[in-house]
Amino acid sequence: MGSYQSEKRYYLHIQLLDIVPPIWRRIVVPGAISLHTLHKMFQVTMGWENAHLYLFRLTINEKTTVYGLPDPDWDDAGLRIRDSRRTKLDATVWAEWLKLTYEYDLGDSWMHQITVERIEHVADESVYEDALWITPRCLAGERACPPEDAGGVGGYTLLLEALQNPRHPEHEQMRQWAGMSYDSELFSVQQVNSALANLD
Repeated sequence: MGSYQSEKRYYLHIQLLDIVPPIWRRIVVPGAISLHTLHKMFQVTMGWENAHLYLFRLTINEKTTVYGLPDPDWDDAGLRIRDSRRTKLDATVWAEWLKLTYEYDLGDSWMHQITVERIEHVADESVYEDALWITPRCLAGERACPPEDAGGVGGYTLLLEALQNPRHPEHEQMRQWAGMSYDSELFSVQQVNSALANLD
């Protein structure tokens, strides 16, 4: 899709929780996108495959609002989910101090902490309309995200133990399951930005 028209530019830091060494990304995105589009950008940026449900949780003054795709086949004790396709980033996350988390795969429950590092008002920079077209891009990051369906943080920890020890009884089995080319330390900003440029 390339560029998006927006009057605000958001600098976000995304980190998977409870994993050491940390898996993180720093990205810049237009503020006018929906939270659902932000989800798709997170998928590409982190390295997920968009194969599961997700939730955003925004906490303001100890009150939490949940955003995602309402699914009649999924019920979490009556949890009210607001439609992320109809919710704009800049209308929801309007200040840098707001607490935002992103959960991907409600079974494995991969929790991401989202930090708003900076919000820039692009309209203040230039009177030219072209300046309002913002291209999302990844600025930095470290380490590959876990393989899909790894079993959450606990399963991922066991997977790494098997992969990193050739004498582990499940070493070969886990290598084949994760993919022979899987490298937990590998991350490429260039590959992410190429994928972001082609995001639908």
